[in-house]
Amino acid sequence: MSIEIYTITHKPFTPPNDPMYIPLHVGRAISNNLGFLGDDTGDSISKENPYFCELTGMYWIWKNRCRADYIGMCHYRRYLINEKGRLFTQDELQDILKKYDIVTTKLLTLTCSYEQGFSENHHGKDLKTTARVIQEKYPEYYETYQKLVTGPHTYFGNIFITSRELFSDYCQWLFDILFEVKTDTDFTGYNSYQKRLFGFLSEFLQTLWIQKNGLSTCECMVGMSGEKYETRQLKEKLGTFFAARDYEGAKQYFLDCYRKRPDVLMEASDITGELRLCMQIISTCSFEDEATGTCILDYIKDYQGLISHFHRLNQATAHDLAGKASPKEKLFLSDKNLASPQAVTIAKMLLEEKSRGTSVK
Repeated sequence: MSIEIYTITHKPFTPPNDPMYIPLHVGRAISNNLGFLGDDTGDSISKENPYFCELTGMYWIWKNRCRADYIGMCHYRRYLINEKGRLFTQDELQDILKKYDIVTTKLLTLTCSYEQGFSENHHGKDLKTTARVIQEKYPEYYETYQKLVTGPHTYFGNIFITSRELFSDYCQWLFDILFEVKTDTDFTGYNSYQKRLFGFLSEFLQTLWIQKNGLSTCECMVGMSGEKYETRQLKEKLGTFFAARDYEGAKQYFLDCYRKRPDVLMEASDITGELRLCMQIISTCSFEDEATGTCILDYIKDYQGLISHFHRLNQATAHDLAGKASPKEKLFLSDKNLASPQAVTIAKMLLEEKSRGTSVK
């Protein structure tokens, strides 16, 4: 049993030290060569990467490289992992694939319907276009589609491993739908995030494919190998604003980035939680400056020092709210240069919001 798992990337990275994982540079036709296998040879849609994301790699594999008994896809920083939190070995996967049709991520349960969640950051009309195309081309899937789109479940990431035959069947079905949807979609007014429509739609269509065909599924955890390149760039830029005591500039820059990439605050992007801390820093500085003419940036300017400080502030505040603050934490919270009334108020508010399971925008 041969298994090839293509590690999809658009950034430089260090591949796993296992020949089963094959780096594949997607969108190579419109970007600088990273030195990996690319999706821009043979039958290719590499130039469509701004719209199809990792799917340009999936299409290339299907049309040019469908050779192993089992074919998989993962990302340069997201991998399916075993119960010990490690990358699967070929022996482990061989045992699993003897029992299951497909190995993929755990099914997500959203706090709203998929349709509602999709429409918050995308254009709801695209789901209606998809529904119409499915009804016309694959009417046997339409009822299940309507049921799932109003429900709370979806797979994510286009991360999976399955047999060559199922992979080929899935690609035939998937791209037949997506190419038709693209023909019928007007992208006027879409930002770069929203233009990545087919990468997002395909995650949900994978859910539809699996459920409608009754595939036996092994759902696994996803391990993160590192931070997104874009996230690191954003943090570095915010650090330069903080060093210059320009929290207003930091706020505007962050909002500009967030409008383009509303996924930056998702756990998969902000794996350390530092971007949320940066939002807290910006809010705290604004309220402090308005109240006293000074702010924490007058005392701490470097990025890591600020992150450590606000971690300490939040921990001390949480312990204080629970009546478990240590003497050292109480002393810290009483020092108005380190923990101003404004800083403590915001920390309390965020902790209370978190305990209620909501988020502050």
